[in-house]
Parts: sequence; C-alpha cells; structure tokens
Amino acid sequence: MIGNTIVALNDSHIVIPLLQNIVDETAFKIILSTIDSAKTVFQLCNENRIPISSAYKKMRKLQSDGIVSVEKIEIDDNGRKVLFYKSNIKTLDFNLRKDGILLQFNK
Repeated sequence: MIGNTIVALNDSHIVIPLLQNIVDETAFKIILSTIDSAKTVFQLCNENRIPISSAYKKMRKLQSDGIVSVEKIEIDDNGRKVLFYKSNIKTLDFNLRKDGILLQFNK
C-alpha cells in the first residue's frame, strides 16, 4: 500500500463490536503478528500457540471486518493453495469521551 490512510469511526454500533473483535486474545495475537509481514495460519499458530481451529475462525471474522487481508497466495508442493495474511491496521487510537467513542486507525 502506498501512503497512509487514516480511518476514523465514531458510530458506537460499529466501533464497539469492532473493538471487541480486536481485543480478543487470539485476534490481538494475529493482528500483532501480521503487522510487518504476511503469514500463513500455520505460522501464526506455531508462533502464538493458537489452536488451528480458533485461528481459522478468528481469521474469517478479521477478514470480514477488513482488519486483515490476503496479501499473497502460493501453491505448495501438494498443489494446495497457501494464503498469506497481513494486518490492514498499522496503528490504532481509541478515544472515549462524554459525547461518544472515536476509533481511529492508520492503514
């Protein structure tokens, strides 16, 4: 991605579920592990000691929320597709004020 894109969300109906997904322990580990380099689910599981089923389930949710995306696809020696995931979030700021919530992240 060229340049930085700052996204600000202030609708609590969007921000609260998104925050809940991000601060989940498994999701948090996945996001941190993929900020700098794309990784497969198996790499993420080995590095972070995450069960494979939990990793796939969380990865689908993070993808649907636009938090991670597939950076590249390779074909392994057995002819299977191997997906490499990367975080779309580089930084995240959360502000809670009397007038509402603001979630701002740098993509």
